[in-house]
Amino acid sequence: MTTSAPAGGRPWRFSVRPTPRATRALSSLQLPAFWILAGILFFSGMRLLDLLSSPFARFPAATTTAIILFALYAVPFWLFIASMDFLEREPPLLMATAFAWGALVATTTAMPGNRAMLALLAKTVSPDYAVAWGPAVVSPIIEELLKALGLVMIVLVARKQINSVLDGMVYGALIGLGFQVVENVFYALNAVEMANSGDKVGPVVATFFLRGFLAGLWSHTLFSAVAGAGIAWFIVRTEKSLLIRSLGLAVGLFLAWAVHFIWNSPLLADGLGRGGWGVLTGLLLKGIPALAMVMALLWVARHREANYYISYLVQLRDPKVATERELHTLGHGHLRADARRYAKDRAGKPGKKAVRGLQMAQAHLAVELSRAPFGLTAGDAVLLHARDDVLIRRSRMLKLGLTEAIASPLRPAVPRVVVLGIGAALFLCGLIWFGISSMNAA
Repeated sequence: MTTSAPAGGRPWRFSVRPTPRATRALSSLQLPAFWILAGILFFSGMRLLDLLSSPFARFPAATTTAIILFALYAVPFWLFIASMDFLEREPPLLMATAFAWGALVATTTAMPGNRAMLALLAKTVSPDYAVAWGPAVVSPIIEELLKALGLVMIVLVARKQINSVLDGMVYGALIGLGFQVVENVFYALNAVEMANSGDKVGPVVATFFLRGFLAGLWSHTLFSAVAGAGIAWFIVRTEKSLLIRSLGLAVGLFLAWAVHFIWNSPLLADGLGRGGWGVLTGLLLKGIPALAMVMALLWVARHREANYYISYLVQLRDPKVATERELHTLGHGHLRADARRYAKDRAGKPGKKAVRGLQMAQAHLAVELSRAPFGLTAGDAVLLHARDDVLIRRSRMLKLGLTEAIASPLRPAVPRVVVLGIGAALFLCGLIWFGISSMNAA
């Protein structure tokens, strides 16, 4: 699909396939896939409760602590994933469904699958090989396949919600997050069992640190985001040949498997023979390249989608809907945030709220325009309502003395998000180093 760029530019090509408004989607309740998905989630949920019943009866305090800690740990990840797609927000219920698949279905199915395949590996190769390389060989195959099936089910239930590579990354990351949270709970409970010291929360806290901070940034959330990008590429790039689409799907699934394999492998596990610093370096060498790859893919996917939707606002050529500088700001996450801060500096919290409201209304109008077969017409009540919402929110902003929703002209040369990112990375490295040092001292 191509769409026109602003005057003077050449057409852009995008990986966005919104469902036209004229196409009436079949209600999810009428789809066999919906009931299959509901049944799978229900029985997997019952299975998970059964698996947790024994440790809860034996270690109630430790089990409760593990569930609470990792549930809270998931919150910032969820908020980040939800904010990835500002222009086209995903339905909360569908996001929760993706998370539930990872938490309920993928985990409860992977546990017996991993055990069976590890036993087979020990018999066909050797027990020592299975212990050393089993997690790297077995887990990526079983777990990545199960998580990918979750995104396939979402496509079957709500195809119109998957219209860009970014959508695939969002739902894939949520599936991975659900898997990551529940898996970490079981790791914590296994640590309590191995400690053999009764219902103590110490092993849970130690596992929370090890699994949360040492592996959290490059764990299942990241793996599944890559797989989701590959699956979404296959679905939305219908202008490509089947061979090219299949190749993109294969690359996404392979990269998810590869980064999972590398992370689980015993490579660099000895800390390069240099103690705590070596362990920290090994962890960073295994994790940071994968994280950088996914963040680069996310950056590209977000900008392609932003360019696509904003091009519909450009075609309106209506400064009351969006000025040129507002269109530029709307297409960049850090500029949208800077615009809200700039408004707060000039008009306080009401100014920040007004600018955010205008940005959300502009984004909503852009998405609705992309789904309308004939553009903004007098007979389209949905589009007229969306445009009126933009005008109302602009009037509220004007009453506060704010003429445009743009970033400050005196913005620092280095974006604030870069400074915060570097600071967070240094803080995380400090936490990892402190944990490694503590373990070595013990």
